Amino acid sequence: MHNMKNVFYLILLSIAVFFFTACSQEPKEYSDREFAELQMRLMVSYAENVMDTSTDARLLVSPRSIRDGKLFMVPSRDWTSGFFPGNLWYMYEWTGDEFWKEKAIKFTDFIEREKTNAGTHDMGFKIYCSFGNGYRLLQDERYKDIMIEAAQTLSTRFNSTIGCIRSWDHNTDKWVFPVIIDNMMNLEFLFWATKATGDSSFYNIAVSHADVTLQNHFREDNSSYHVVDYDPETGEVRNKHTHQGYAHESAWARGQAWGLYGYTMCYRETGKKEYLEQAEKIAAFMLNHPNLDKDLVPYWDYNAPDIPNAPRDVSAATIMSSALMELSEYSSSKSDYYKETARQIAENVKTFYRSEVGSNFGFLLDNSTGHLPGDHEIDVPLIYADYYYLETLKRLGW
Repeated sequence: MHNMKNVFYLILLSIAVFFFTACSQEPKEYSDREFAELQMRLMVSYAENVMDTSTDARLLVSPRSIRDGKLFMVPSRDWTSGFFPGNLWYMYEWTGDEFWKEKAIKFTDFIEREKTNAGTHDMGFKIYCSFGNGYRLLQDERYKDIMIEAAQTLSTRFNSTIGCIRSWDHNTDKWVFPVIIDNMMNLEFLFWATKATGDSSFYNIAVSHADVTLQNHFREDNSSYHVVDYDPETGEVRNKHTHQGYAHESAWARGQAWGLYGYTMCYRETGKKEYLEQAEKIAAFMLNHPNLDKDLVPYWDYNAPDIPNAPRDVSAATIMSSALMELSEYSSSKSDYYKETARQIAENVKTFYRSEVGSNFGFLLDNSTGHLPGDHEIDVPLIYADYYYLETLKRLGW
């Protein structure tokens, strides 16, 4: 009966949204906040319905994308599981509405079991985006304890000979100790852990990882490799590959955005000028690239052979816009340029890539590309595109 009530509520909600948008003589212009509230409420309803009708609700705790015409939900162990709770916290911060706080607490708690999962480097994405935003807003000591334990778990993946955190444990036929550019995003969690505990080991691991990545991940044009494989016994580089990009020597769009965001954040946390310099070099590579379209939303790979018919990656655009907003705070000569570019990206995303109200199971944005070589999540909504879009809006002042 409870499941039937949920389905009935979803139908009513969808009908209400349809009539709200269709019955006026002219299409309604939604503010960013009105749009986000309508879509996110729809997503909460769909997510709760999937969980209520699942044979094991614990296994599906967070929306990730759309697959086979259905809302694709993932378990807490998935690297994207923390973004939906993070989006809910952003909505609570934006609106002050207790509805969002209640839902944020609910969906954040589903991620707690990941605090001891030492089989992944994605602790920052999972724990810091969920519990981290919750702790920032509520100052709940339970959240703090969970986060410290998770940071300790993440630290076990650090190899002192290499000076990096191991990224993946899969595909051992391809690499021995892979480090991906995405891993830069998880360092913010370690910087936080040192500030929260006074234990400098977290900070030192983060700086070491950023330094070694700076040395080995970037080409002369300041584009980044996706995967650098190390010998754990000697620390030497074994090879430099891609996994989600077009080719080993191509510039996978989201990877470039991870690097920009990561080094901007590392400068904030350390004050090391080489990090700021690298962030500005990455920004220059991306923004001056001849294959970046005038709307500033990258194709999934800057070297994709079928440009201009290649799929876009809106997630790369929203990560880039959020990073550029922060970079504008630190740049001595290009502050206004970075801020205006970030604003323009956000405006273009809103104009050309935003979901229709009431569509896409409540995702805010469409047209992201997760893993084209793996033939999945191509030109679809992705939860982390929404997360960094909301973060961009927050940094723009909502």
